[in-house]
Amino acid sequence: MALCKRAPDGHRMIIKKPELLAPAGSLEKLKIAILYGADAVFIGGKEFSLRSAASNFSLEDIKEAVAFANEHHADIHVTCNIILHNDNLEGIREYLQALDDIGVKAIIVADPYIMTLAKDMGLKLEVHVSTQMSTLNSEAIHFYQEMGMDRVVLGRETGIKDLKLIRKRCPKIDLEYFIHGAMCIAYSGRCMLSNYFSRRDANRGGCSQSCRWYYDIFSNGQKINASEDDIPFSMSSKDMCLVHHIGELCEIGIDSLKIEGRMKSLHYIATVVSTYRKLIDTYCEDPDHFKDEGYVEELEKAANRAFCEGFYDKTPDDTFQLFNLRDEHPTQEFVLRVLDYDEKTGLAMVEQRNYFKLHDKVEIFSPVHKNLYFEIDKIYNEDKELVEKANHPMEILYIPVPEKVFLNDMGRKVK
Repeated sequence: MALCKRAPDGHRMIIKKPELLAPAGSLEKLKIAILYGADAVFIGGKEFSLRSAASNFSLEDIKEAVAFANEHHADIHVTCNIILHNDNLEGIREYLQALDDIGVKAIIVADPYIMTLAKDMGLKLEVHVSTQMSTLNSEAIHFYQEMGMDRVVLGRETGIKDLKLIRKRCPKIDLEYFIHGAMCIAYSGRCMLSNYFSRRDANRGGCSQSCRWYYDIFSNGQKINASEDDIPFSMSSKDMCLVHHIGELCEIGIDSLKIEGRMKSLHYIATVVSTYRKLIDTYCEDPDHFKDEGYVEELEKAANRAFCEGFYDKTPDDTFQLFNLRDEHPTQEFVLRVLDYDEKTGLAMVEQRNYFKLHDKVEIFSPVHKNLYFEIDKIYNEDKELVEKANHPMEILYIPVPEKVFLNDMGRKVK
């Protein structure tokens, strides 16, 4: 299928848009991801999935997720990506059959047994090779293709030169590539720090993110960071952000662009998904006149650590690391979610998510309209009584908004 066509006025258009694949750790986050522009969402089940600390989905939850996704022309992918031990084997066949019966689009798999089992069972769902397999070359992809796999999720360590070569040599299998989120200090999924320090197995869903802990440094038995002013050492990477390369990924025909973060907040999911949705759509509509200005600033309104480009252009050096600083820096605070809007009174019914007060400046962002800025000049409680501040979690309030807003629009306090 051709990637491009010419519009009537002669400008190029990308007609094979990549799928935008978003994470979700709960049903609420899944629905927001889809409403804010995700073509597909990946989730974890109660069993056979990494990220055991996430609010993983029961089969009933997955059924509701698939129904909601179908209503909005989106797909659900379920992670079955633990490395199986013998005590994990029981129930896997029944679980895969249940996912297939529900209508899950794909499972994301790291263990070869699950890969072959899913295919041998003749399931309708696709089988995607997890990034846990650290697939970085075309011959490995050909191996998985011969096994009957439908997609390979490339390791985060795949740079653009190899990516172009892989796409050229492997034109008949879907390729999925990470564009945003946390990086692993080791090859993805191959780190044993968590197992060693906390007895929590990273490849069975229990990673304690030991790379982000603070450590003292010793040389020849002497502690180097000895003074009170020294900041303890950590091995944490900056977060990946490929805003400036989305056009190139569209042009070479990557099938799916993946955002990391099943543990992230509702506000983070909405912000990141909506930003990449607008970026992909704008680029594909007119790639020759596209400008990627403003997208990084939009992403920084969510709770992010400092950004880097991972392995995209080169092997990361020390400037891509946070050796002694967590550096989380949301520039704006998520304060409300819109539940309804009365066009006659101009009042929005909102759900409080963080503290705000009279005269705070707020930005409303949305999947259906441009960002709206205004100052809060009145706050009414649920009984329509005037109050000066919103300091009760999840309380229902009413505030005047100068333009129409919609269900699930979100408000951020402008600093």
